Amino acid sequence: MKPRTIAILAVPGVQLLDVSGPLDVFAEANLQSDRQVYRPAVIAATHGHIRSSSGIRLVADYTIEDETGPLDTLLVAGCPNSAEIEHDAKLLAWLGKAAPGARRYGSVCSGAFLLASAGLLDGRRVTTHWAVAERLRQAYPAVTVEEDAIHVADGQLRTAAGVTAGLDLALSLVEEDLGRNVAMRIAAQLVMFFKRPGGQMQFSRKGEAVPAGRSALQEVQRWIAANPAADHSVAELARRMELSPRHFARLFRDEVGMTPAAWVESTRIAAARRLLESGHAPKQVASECGFADDDTLRRAFTRHLGVTPAEYRKQYAHMSLVS
Repeated sequence: MKPRTIAILAVPGVQLLDVSGPLDVFAEANLQSDRQVYRPAVIAATHGHIRSSSGIRLVADYTIEDETGPLDTLLVAGCPNSAEIEHDAKLLAWLGKAAPGARRYGSVCSGAFLLASAGLLDGRRVTTHWAVAERLRQAYPAVTVEEDAIHVADGQLRTAAGVTAGLDLALSLVEEDLGRNVAMRIAAQLVMFFKRPGGQMQFSRKGEAVPAGRSALQEVQRWIAANPAADHSVAELARRMELSPRHFARLFRDEVGMTPAAWVESTRIAAARRLLESGHAPKQVASECGFADDDTLRRAFTRHLGVTPAEYRKQYAHMSLVS
C-alpha cells in the first residue's frame, strides 16, 4: 500500500502542539508498523515561515497552491485567536474543496473556526476547546457543539478539543486504520492515555457559580460558598433574606439565571474539586461539602465533570501524596 498523506494546515499564530502532537502519533505509527503507513505533511497558505504562537517558526512542506497529491486526512490546527481571525477568501475556498476531497478531515482545538468559516461544519456535530465552545456555538448556530467531548467523529468529519486532545484524535484515527493493538503500543510509547477518562470540562473552571444579582443575593451566594456543608434549602436561604421561599426562589432564578438548588450544587462541586486536589478522600469531601454521602457526591460529580471523585483525585491530588 502507498503511504497515506496526513496533512495539517497551519496558519500564522498556530499552536505548535496542535501540529506536532498529531504528527508525532502518526510518525510513531510508522515505527510500530515497521513500514511507512503515513506520510505526514504541513500545509501553509503562503510560502515562507509560519510563526507559531510561541514564536517558533515552521517550514511547511506545501502551500495551498502546490500539487500535494491525494490527501487521506486533512486536519486544521488551531491558534489562540482563531475566533477573531478573518481568514483569506482564497484559503477558505481551497479548504472548502480540499477537505471534502479527503477520506476524512477535521480540526484540532480552535481550528474548528476555520472549518466553520469555510462552511464545512453546518449540520455537523463537533467539539473544540472548552474556552471557545460557546463562541463557536453562537457564531455558527447550525453547528452542534459538544463542549465536553475530547474528540468527536461525525461521518467524514473528526474534531478534537483543546491542544493535547489532538494526540487523542490522532490515536483514534490510527486505531481506525491499524487496529487497537497498534494504537495501544503507540500510547504506551508516547506515555499517553489510550482512552482518556472523562471529558475536557474536568480541566475547566467554566461553569463554577459566580455571585450575581443584587447585593443581598450576592451575600447569600457568598455565604453558600463559604459554608458548603450548611443547610442551603430554599426555606433556609429565604429566611436569611427575610423573604418567602416562593419569592426568594423566583428572585434568585430571575437575577442569577439558575435555581438556588443548581447554584448550591455547582458551588459544592467546586469546593469538592479543591479538596480532592488537596488529597482529601471522597468520603471526607462529601461530608465537608454538604453531600448526604459519598455516593451522592459521586453521582453529582460525575454528572458535572464526567469522572468520579476518586478518578479526579488520582489525577489531580497534590504530589505530596506520593512522596
